[in-house]
Amino acid sequence: MKYRVKHSTRYEYADQVNQGYNVAYLIPRECNGQRVNFSDIRIIPTPASKIKRVDYFGNVVCHFTVEKPHRTLEVIVDSEVDVAPSEPRLLSGGITCAEVRAALVNGINTEDVKASEFCFDSPMIAVTRELSEFAVDLFSPDRPFLEAVSTLNSRIFRDFKYDPGFSTVATPLTDVMASRRGVCQDFAHLAIGVLRGMGFAARYVSGYLETLPPPGQVKLAGADASHAWFAVYIPGDDWQDFDPTNDVMPADQHITTAWGRDYSDVTPLKGVVFGGGGKQVLSVAVDVSRAESPSERALFAANGASARRLDDPVAQSPGLPNQQSQSQQNQSQAQASPTQALQSQTQSQLPPRSV
Repeated sequence: MKYRVKHSTRYEYADQVNQGYNVAYLIPRECNGQRVNFSDIRIIPTPASKIKRVDYFGNVVCHFTVEKPHRTLEVIVDSEVDVAPSEPRLLSGGITCAEVRAALVNGINTEDVKASEFCFDSPMIAVTRELSEFAVDLFSPDRPFLEAVSTLNSRIFRDFKYDPGFSTVATPLTDVMASRRGVCQDFAHLAIGVLRGMGFAARYVSGYLETLPPPGQVKLAGADASHAWFAVYIPGDDWQDFDPTNDVMPADQHITTAWGRDYSDVTPLKGVVFGGGGKQVLSVAVDVSRAESPSERALFAANGASARRLDDPVAQSPGLPNQQSQSQQNQSQAQASPTQALQSQTQSQLPPRSV
C-alpha cells in the first residue's frame, strides 16, 4: 500500500523570536515492510542550518536552527511510503513466556543483548508494583508469548477509556492507571511498563494511522493525527507491533516514523527558542492518504471502510520549542486541536484483526 503523508506544524509567537534550535522526528523510517520513497522537510523561515542524521535507534532525525527574527515558525514534512501487508501471526504456538525471559536474561545472541536494553525503566516509564501485577495472570511460564501479549493488548483496550481530554504529554502513568483513561501515547506507555515489569523487552513506536470518514462523508483535510503503539521482542524472530488503542496487530494501515524507549526519545518536534513572549499558538495538521488510482480509492470506500481511532493532538502534539510553564503548554496544545472536534464526528473502533 502506497501512502502520502503531510504533517504541518505552525507556531505563532506573541513576540519576536530571535533564535531557535530544534530537533524533529517527523521523517518516516525504513523498516521491515516499510519503504520510504521520498520525504522532504521544509522550514519557514529558512533555517541557518539543517542536518539530518540517524540516531542511536536507527531513526532519521533532523536538527535545524533558525537565526532570523520571526513571529511564526512552520515545519512541513511531505512523505511517500510503501507499506507491505504483514502476514497474520499464529498466536497459539511458538516461544513461551518463560523462554522469552530466559533468552533476554542469558543473552544468547547479539539481538537478544540489544533488545534487553528495552527491559529497563526509561524517562517516562518507571515500573511500579501496580504495573508489574496488572497482567501477571496472563503470562504464565508455559503460555505462548504472543498469545499473552495479544490478551494484554485486548485488556487495555477493554479496561481503559479513550479520553482525548484527559492527559497531556506530561501525565504520569500512575494517573492513567488510577483513572483508567487516556490516549494512545498513554496506552502504549502502559503496555510497555507492564511488559518490562515482567522481564520482557518492549519499545514505543510513533507514527500515523490511515483514517477514513464514515460512509457518505468526505474526509476533511488535516483531520488525521499522530499515533502511537508498542512492539515486543521475540527472541529468535523479530519485533512484533501491537496497537492497544484499537486492539489490533498493525498490518498495512500503520506508518512508522520512529521508535525508542518511550515518547521522550521520539518527540515529533522539540527545542528551545530565545524570545517569543509568554504566549504562543500551536496548530498541527496531518493528512494521510492512499496514493492509488481514483477507481481503486472508490472501490475501497465502497467496501465500507470506516474511520480509524486516532490519538488526541493534545497528547501527541510536538513538544513546544521553548521553555514555559505546564499551564502555558496545555493552553497552547489545546489551541492546536481543531481536529479533536472532527474526531468526535468521525471516530470509530478499528475492528480486531482475525488471526
